[in-house]
Amino acid sequence: MTYNPDLLDKAKRHPEKQKNPDRPAGRKPDWLRVKAPQGKVYQDTKALVRKQKLTTVCEEAGCPNIGECWEKQHATFMIMGEVCTRACAFCNVATGKPEELDKLEPLRVGVAVKQMGLNHVVITSVDRDDLPDSGADHFVKTIQAIRMKAPKTTIEILPGDFRGNQDDWDTVIAARPDVFNHNLETVPRLYPTIRPGARYFRSLSLLARVKAVDPSQFTKSGLMVGLGETIEEVGQVMDDMRAADIDFITIGQYLQPTPKHAPVERWITPEEFEKLTRMAKNKGFLMVSATPLTRSSHHAGEDFEKLKAAREAKLTKLAAE
Repeated sequence: MTYNPDLLDKAKRHPEKQKNPDRPAGRKPDWLRVKAPQGKVYQDTKALVRKQKLTTVCEEAGCPNIGECWEKQHATFMIMGEVCTRACAFCNVATGKPEELDKLEPLRVGVAVKQMGLNHVVITSVDRDDLPDSGADHFVKTIQAIRMKAPKTTIEILPGDFRGNQDDWDTVIAARPDVFNHNLETVPRLYPTIRPGARYFRSLSLLARVKAVDPSQFTKSGLMVGLGETIEEVGQVMDDMRAADIDFITIGQYLQPTPKHAPVERWITPEEFEKLTRMAKNKGFLMVSATPLTRSSHHAGEDFEKLKAAREAKLTKLAAE
């Protein structure tokens, strides 16, 4: 057998998926093609991430927008290590037993945000079901470090569900991130196979809790399409999101990381994404981003400014009525 380090690395990252049959995704349609990462700013961003010993979801999840974002010095930092305790069928982040938390990581994130001169930063994490608080305190310390080092930077967080512990939810909500983002990812019917470690209504309840505790925080959630969901199911998820008063919905095409991951059932066309955009706007979201390459943190800074403007416009309209 020929030694292939790439295949060996994927097997190490996803040992639980190696029993799955290979299910190749096939050729991507033209509208999903992106330029390979390049350019000086991209390389400088990469060097800074390495220097500060930071992890980015841009790399770990194999985001197709990494070239565009890093060329603009935008990076989504992934805290609490590179290894997740869950094994979602869609995710390219490594699964296994994580290492101990790095207590200096929050400060390094704060320093990197200052050095990059970011106006807006996104902080996500692996799931840490091994920790008593699922990493809630580490999120708070990271938010505090960014506020200390870069007080003018607005902060968007994209955490897990903290195993449904409301005390941990409230701990993070009390740190007052500007945007609290938590992805529902897919429709309820597909949770057992696509997101087996999570619970649909638990995630929905977390987002509803943010608004109940602090209505000033923006809430945001995302969906992947192309996993076998129906348009009616997506519409129902939108209704559930609006019932939880979620401000911003993102919808993007699911891309299969390896042949062992969940297969792409269908490529959603740009015209269908336009239909989803109209549907979401009609349901009352403040902001909608629905394109094949949309990801939760893509254009997050620009979208935050639009989100603030949309809320101002809505409040002005309500005051005038």
